[in-house]
Amino acid sequence: LRPGRFDRRVVVSRPDVKGRHQILKVHTSKARLADSVRLDVIARGTPGFSGADLENLVNEGALLAARRDKNAIEMIDLEDAKDKVMMGAERKSAVLTDEEKKVTAYHEAGHALVAAKIAGNDPVHKVTIIPRGMALGLTWTLPENDHHTYSQEQVLGKITMAMGGRVAEEIVFNKVTTGAGNDIEQATKLARKMVCEWGMSNLGPISLARNDGNVFLGMEMTRANEFSESTQAEADSEIRRILQESYDLALRTVKDGREELELVADSLLEFESIDSGDMEVLLSGKTYGEYREWRL
Repeated sequence: LRPGRFDRRVVVSRPDVKGRHQILKVHTSKARLADSVRLDVIARGTPGFSGADLENLVNEGALLAARRDKNAIEMIDLEDAKDKVMMGAERKSAVLTDEEKKVTAYHEAGHALVAAKIAGNDPVHKVTIIPRGMALGLTWTLPENDHHTYSQEQVLGKITMAMGGRVAEEIVFNKVTTGAGNDIEQATKLARKMVCEWGMSNLGPISLARNDGNVFLGMEMTRANEFSESTQAEADSEIRRILQESYDLALRTVKDGREELELVADSLLEFESIDSGDMEVLLSGKTYGEYREWRL
């Protein structure tokens, strides 16, 4: 990169939502698509996908359609293919007890309810209790456009949503399970970044993150601290405050929306997966009977 040498940096980033839409058009140009297929929705739901990932998604969708004896690839085939590519194949061998299935349904319903009620979260796209990969269930939000930066409201919304599953378990079953472990881990990472990297706390615009490269031969242990113990303790206190306030907000939201929580959980227990249209109906004030009649 010295002057006189090749001193240009050529950055080939992953395609944005418009790029993914055009790539999907290329890979589906020779495929027979049903009228229900919306490639723009698939493009919005695949942030970070490369061209090869999108080609794999289309191929998986075609295979699923063929296995289901269809004459064309339908939207449900591409959605299922996206789930498989992102989270792994459906674990048909994972047989849940009725109690585990019920806990999972309320856990995911808690995530979905908080995501729908708390500002800063993207719209709920899909909620499922079908085991895939290492997860027993999933609540998926879908942005209207790719996010390149996040506001403080959006980050807090994500942390609060992560707490929704835990508080739903506490409210309904008066106990907690290990199912919230990954949620708490992700929420803690976000809270730490807010305090130590992004200046989104009472500590103000200060960076406490370390980027000194790889640890070699124990050099991490002998390195001098760059910040005082009181500053580090204050940062820890801020992280705990953010997590606790987000937890309390999720708790109030789920308690206030207990009837809606029951509707979403009942729907998951019966149908196993619901989408944005189902969520809109479930949160519109209809009874479960009215929703079920609409769904069927």
